Amino acid sequence: MTENREYRIEHDSIGTKEVPAEAYYGIQTLRAYENFYITGLKMHPELINSVAQIKKAAAITNFEVGELDKKRTDAIVKACDEIISGKLHDQFIVDPIQGGAGTSLNMNANEVIANRAIEILGGKKGDYTIVNPNDHVNFGQSTNDVFPSCGKMAALKLLSNAQAQLIRLEEALEQKSVEFDSVIKMGRTQLQDAVPIRLGQEFRAYSTAIRRDIRRFENAKDEIKCLNLGGTAIGTGLNADVQYLKRVVKNISTLSGQDLVQSYDLIDATQNLDSYASVSGIVKTCAVNLSKMSNDLRLMSSGPRTGFGEINLPARQNGSSIMPGKINPVIPEVVNQVAFNIIGNDMTITMAAEAGQLELNAFEPIIFYNLFQSIETLTSAVKTLVDNCITGITANEERCRQMVDNSIGIITAICPYVGYEKAADIAKEALATNKPVKQLILEKGLLGEEQLNTILDPYTMTEPGILGKNILAAR
Repeated sequence: MTENREYRIEHDSIGTKEVPAEAYYGIQTLRAYENFYITGLKMHPELINSVAQIKKAAAITNFEVGELDKKRTDAIVKACDEIISGKLHDQFIVDPIQGGAGTSLNMNANEVIANRAIEILGGKKGDYTIVNPNDHVNFGQSTNDVFPSCGKMAALKLLSNAQAQLIRLEEALEQKSVEFDSVIKMGRTQLQDAVPIRLGQEFRAYSTAIRRDIRRFENAKDEIKCLNLGGTAIGTGLNADVQYLKRVVKNISTLSGQDLVQSYDLIDATQNLDSYASVSGIVKTCAVNLSKMSNDLRLMSSGPRTGFGEINLPARQNGSSIMPGKINPVIPEVVNQVAFNIIGNDMTITMAAEAGQLELNAFEPIIFYNLFQSIETLTSAVKTLVDNCITGITANEERCRQMVDNSIGIITAICPYVGYEKAADIAKEALATNKPVKQLILEKGLLGEEQLNTILDPYTMTEPGILGKNILAAR
């Protein structure tokens, strides 16, 4: 401890301890700080705001049911409002990863709110006869209903932020699908030439996948809007007034502006964390879609001379310290890396959700740490993907068309006219002689040029309805 610093003495069931006199946190927070220096990071701001909203709602509800006097209620509410506005966040010093099922954060909040309320009432920090962290701020509550509830509230906000960025991505991809609708290129399966496709169709498929993710995020929010607040220690509501139990979630829903409901089975909601595993799975699924799309963008932009070279990604920064002029697909690369991390986080969340025992799962801290990171990094990755990549993509239309013309993949469109076996022979000969499929068909007199041009029209090969009409016309 540094010299010339003033301290106050606080005590708990373990003993006494010096706490910095200016600190709003107390002895239990300080013990947790010393015990759990794991990440070196602070609690997520949204988690701090959410726990303050819960404490505010609890104080108001306890006043409504006659369990807390107006003077203390008003002071607690004012302290909570200050925290919600962004003040006193530096007083939340416990590590995000902590033992004790979240008790450290709950007590950190109780102590900060109590000491600020004491100040508001004209007292000195640490005089818990005025406002007590446990007996007043935490009245009718337990870590076991507060911590899960504030975690869900924080996750709801983060999911909404991510959903907003996904909507931007879906719109940007849809715009590109329109812009690239007339660009014909080769489709590939297993990285081998398949049949033609329009570049716009590929981008529309990406937008469709992201649209599914947006719907899944809506489902994810439904998964975690149910709180076990009021259940106290194990879901039985011990030490909570019956009317408090009935009112507290309605009050927190009103105060926070979030669509929150009380779990119909508070014991189940306290024991089981499958909702977090479900939400994490939805975030992971979105990350998989984003990573696959990023893989495609890197492949299609590879080159510029010796790769696919079908599209150009915006040049964001120099790609090499040794190779002049080299530009790398850095934005899709960072999206890939975010996806890899999210997939790993999902495994951690899955194992933590499984590890609960009997009436409580003690591992919510690691779930929140990883889930918040997954949602936030996905949000940032999608934002940079839209702003620094998707909107600036251009197509190399001539390059795409040349590869279609030189590919043997177009032989598939000829099968209905010459048969599979003969088409396969032409494909082999085209590979052996390096002659275009179209040239060989004309040389062998299998189809006339006008008929062949009709069959090989770009839209004929990429739209089933048009294909049928053109087959009839050719015959």
